[in-house]
Amino acid sequence: MSANHCGDLNLAKEIISAAKSTGADAVKIQTYTADTLTLDCRSEIFKIKGTLWDGKYLYDLYKEACTPWEWQRELKEYADSIGIPLFSTPFDASAADFLEELNVPMYKIASFEAFDYNLIRYVASKQKPMIISTGVSTIEEMQGAIDACKSEGNNDITLLKCTSAYPSKLSDMNLSTIPDMIRRFGPQGVKIGLSDHSMSLAVPITAVAMGARVIEKHFTLDRSLGGADSGFSLNVSEFSEMVKCVREAEEAIGVPNYSVDMKNRKFARSLFASKDIKKGEVFSPENVRSIRPSDGLHPKYYDSIIGKAASCDIKFGSPLRTEYIEI
Repeated sequence: MSANHCGDLNLAKEIISAAKSTGADAVKIQTYTADTLTLDCRSEIFKIKGTLWDGKYLYDLYKEACTPWEWQRELKEYADSIGIPLFSTPFDASAADFLEELNVPMYKIASFEAFDYNLIRYVASKQKPMIISTGVSTIEEMQGAIDACKSEGNNDITLLKCTSAYPSKLSDMNLSTIPDMIRRFGPQGVKIGLSDHSMSLAVPITAVAMGARVIEKHFTLDRSLGGADSGFSLNVSEFSEMVKCVREAEEAIGVPNYSVDMKNRKFARSLFASKDIKKGEVFSPENVRSIRPSDGLHPKYYDSIIGKAASCDIKFGSPLRTEYIEI
């Protein structure tokens, strides 16, 4: 949901309800205040440049975008009442303690906090599943986040491939990183997913095909409502279509399977008499063909049959059998 509630509690509830209707598995909010994230300082270093929020000061953006703490118990209870899990991203220890009081089922660490190992250790100590975005982390920092969780005895870790651009360009997604992350971190029991800020439905579907186990996507009722994150959020119909396609991709991926569909194999090729063949007549390309259906000998025997004699009369259109061939 992020900032798409636009400061309206009822709209926040509508978003939760709509997310449930789309088939989303869970809704994530954020738990911070402007003061826990940054300083109320008007220095140029605190001014945002080159993004969707160009010209704003960090403090002002976070003050506008935060989900008020006084809403969050009510939102959690509402989500519980309609049967969709609600969890959050804590940005400091006090937020984690507050969320524990709400009994959220898991925690998310945002990309820009993903190498604040003290924060990660504290949140991991709550012994809930940990989801960590990696949009600005090096490989070494990703490993550091994993180690921080495990140092607290928390081994339920999911790293999200993330491109921290809002919105993200397709050319910057580099989804091939997902199988590489699976190769690097999977042996440690770490799951890999995608935090997607693109406006594409193809991106999450492709990510699932490449092994992603979690998809995080911003969601809004309607982009025209505004909100700090609306410009890279899917609306209800788009999110519903994404869920449908992801489920179809999951089903289609299945498992490695080399079994043969014998019912359809009926229409494969085999060896047939393409002319009447008399007993003693030699098999040749003129009287033996590999054709459909599959009632005769396997085509692999074609070369070994040619030049041998028929052990009996064989009618045109008869599937060849081993007993029809003189040894």
